[in-house]
Amino acid sequence: MTTNYDAEQIQVLEGLEAVRKRPGMYIGTTGPRGLHHLVYEVVDNSVDEALAGYCKNIQVSLNADGSVTVTDDGRGIPTDTHSRTGKSALETVLTILHAGGKFGQGGYKVSGGLHGVGISVVNALSEWVEVTVWREKKAHRMRFERGKTAREMSAEPIKDDRTGTSVSFKPDTQIFSTGIEFDYATLAGRLKELAYLNAGVEMTFTDNRLELLKSDTPRVEIYHYAGGIKEYIAYMNHDKQPLHEEVIYVRGERNNVEIEVALQWCVDAYTDNLLGFANNIRTIDGGTHLEGLKAVLTRTMNAIARKRNKLKEGESNLAGENVREGLTGVISVKVPDPEFEGQTKTKLGNTEVRGIVDSLVGEVLTEYLEFRPGVADAILEKAIQAFNAAEAARRARELVRRKSVLESSTLPGKLADCSSRDPSESEIYIVEGDSAGGSAKQGRDRRFQAILPLRGKILNIEKTDDAKIYKNTEIQALITALGLGIKGEEFDASQLRYHRIIIMTDADVDGAHIRTLLLTFFYRYQRLMVDQGYVYIACPPLYKLERGRQHFYCYSDRERDQIIAGFPENAKVEIQRFKGLGEMMPQQLWETTMNPESRTLKRVEIEDAAEADRIFTVLMGDRVAPRREFIETYGPRLNLKDLDI
Repeated sequence: MTTNYDAEQIQVLEGLEAVRKRPGMYIGTTGPRGLHHLVYEVVDNSVDEALAGYCKNIQVSLNADGSVTVTDDGRGIPTDTHSRTGKSALETVLTILHAGGKFGQGGYKVSGGLHGVGISVVNALSEWVEVTVWREKKAHRMRFERGKTAREMSAEPIKDDRTGTSVSFKPDTQIFSTGIEFDYATLAGRLKELAYLNAGVEMTFTDNRLELLKSDTPRVEIYHYAGGIKEYIAYMNHDKQPLHEEVIYVRGERNNVEIEVALQWCVDAYTDNLLGFANNIRTIDGGTHLEGLKAVLTRTMNAIARKRNKLKEGESNLAGENVREGLTGVISVKVPDPEFEGQTKTKLGNTEVRGIVDSLVGEVLTEYLEFRPGVADAILEKAIQAFNAAEAARRARELVRRKSVLESSTLPGKLADCSSRDPSESEIYIVEGDSAGGSAKQGRDRRFQAILPLRGKILNIEKTDDAKIYKNTEIQALITALGLGIKGEEFDASQLRYHRIIIMTDADVDGAHIRTLLLTFFYRYQRLMVDQGYVYIACPPLYKLERGRQHFYCYSDRERDQIIAGFPENAKVEIQRFKGLGEMMPQQLWETTMNPESRTLKRVEIEDAAEADRIFTVLMGDRVAPRREFIETYGPRLNLKDLDI
């Protein structure tokens, strides 16, 4: 390391070197997310052409050599010489940061690409990029390698009037250390989203990686939604029961800001699902458009409730979360000069958008609901139920007490608590019934193991509102014993009274059902507790084998058969099948299921949150048809001999 620090140590990064030096500044990460971001940057340019009204078809292909090709039928990137750079406009936008047609010179009215770093960043982080532009009856071709021009622009005449751009690129393995294999499902999700947001644009997605597909033919999917975001709502609510068949749709323009909103409430949903987009970019962190929508929904529904005498004088207004209960909504705004917070563009900052959304949606929604009093009443009824449930939840807070020396502990009577006050070493076994509870209480190590017996099957909270949840004795006992707090509040791990919450049920169908109900409760009531790995499942043995003075515990039929096969042929073996935990002696239960030295615990983890959410809705929700379809689809794959019936 040099001790001199003079002008020679100051580095000037020219052209695209800065991007290659610090790629994280431009694409967030050099892992899988950043890799897919490259495709989005190129596709967004094609979508901007569609927004300007010049493009109808976009094709995205994953090629066998690991590269990606994005082709559109827009106007084509300009190819004439740029006055300031002296290079063609095509070379300028691919090799110079902050060069593009989106800075207000009339090239685009609205666009998602705002910083002018999109396609030049893709060029910098790719092993090679090849661009073909069709315009003015010519095909212009150019090749770049790691951000530098490798082949000058060539032009050859074509017979038809075709226009458009095709960009092929192969990500650079020197930059993307975790590999450059694209995930089909990730890209398909984004392309589908873009097709919903831009009604009428046709997206064709092709996977030509035959070796990876283990197939002779490419996989092709076409996304084309004439109904736009109305169809998006229908897709998201497919497995739910809508409160009103028709999707409420608002579209308008004011001060050059275009707004599209689609709303539908569902009977069997107790949370809201609002998605916000600004210039086709998903605003995960919200922004002024979502704030405006939430405010106008609350104000409009309260005004209609007063007008229709659903809220009497003196009664307090419905809160925003009451009005939005069960709502699936999409708001898409197109803003000429968007102010995003950060390059990742996850929050919209334009203050004028709030007022525009508020006034436009307010007018249309009021008129829509005044002409459809049945729909207005149904939504208000649900909101009032939610309001009452929130009141019940507030009362339920009185139940929820933290175990401390100062507070009087209102812990449930049937909880056999442990003597340790340190949550990190404490664990609680949730057991089914008093007989299993009795064995567990006698067999446990009372220093750090608590036992909570539950009577019968707990409430399925997937199809229950909050008021009923808090009135249920078994669920009250669970909430209080674990120190869970209130549903929907931020999860606070410091309030948790035990850091290992272990579900211990019998090894039969009823036990499996109770386990599923408990998992549904934890997932829907305090999802982060599951995400952070506090929930476990105990694995009690199925059999006990005795031969003379030897005994073995088996956790599966296969293990039982293996042990028996190891005995001499005429050996006398006694086999005991444990149908319930109550049949086990306390000492047996300790040895096999509760002793940290010898037990087996499974930690509950969630890989795909959206899929987990869908599966809970299908399997535990109100509607029978999706559940039946699920069973008919996956049932034939089961080996019926394995079922414990």
